[in-house]
Amino acid sequence: MVDFKSTRCKMKDSKKHETKKELTETIQRLQADFENYKKRVESQNSEINKYAKAELITKLLSVLDSFELSLKNTDNKEEFIKGVELIYSQLFQTLEDMGLRKINIEGCRFDPYKHEVLITQESNKEDGVILEELQKGYMLDDKVIRHTKVKISKKSPKGGDDKHDKRATKC
Repeated sequence: MVDFKSTRCKMKDSKKHETKKELTETIQRLQADFENYKKRVESQNSEINKYAKAELITKLLSVLDSFELSLKNTDNKEEFIKGVELIYSQLFQTLEDMGLRKINIEGCRFDPYKHEVLITQESNKEDGVILEELQKGYMLDDKVIRHTKVKISKKSPKGGDDKHDKRATKC
């Protein structure tokens, strides 16, 4: 006599084993695909960085050429200074073309997102008015890449009113 119950159990076990094997293979394939994807993305990022560096260096080569030319003509101090000023303009224009811009502080109040306070000075001006720029700050597109280092006012206990400071704005 055939034991149908036993045969059915063996078939179920066999099916379970088959399903488990298929799922294990699927998981292994997915893991391998993911590892390949990570390597591909890493390789693409490396290529993008390499081309970005090449593009930046290519744009700066004309500035380097200008420096070399300027250094050959150091006999005339005035011409040398003009050359350095021209190179500065050329370099800044190249960087502006790539999205760099100075952070403007004229008439501004301290903004912790754009400024870094190095000095606080008592003044008859309102608290937080920028008195002096100590180092320029820069943005690349809409992102601050270097905060402007500033000296700001701290209202003197004596008081005093400076109407100009009422117009100071948060920049």
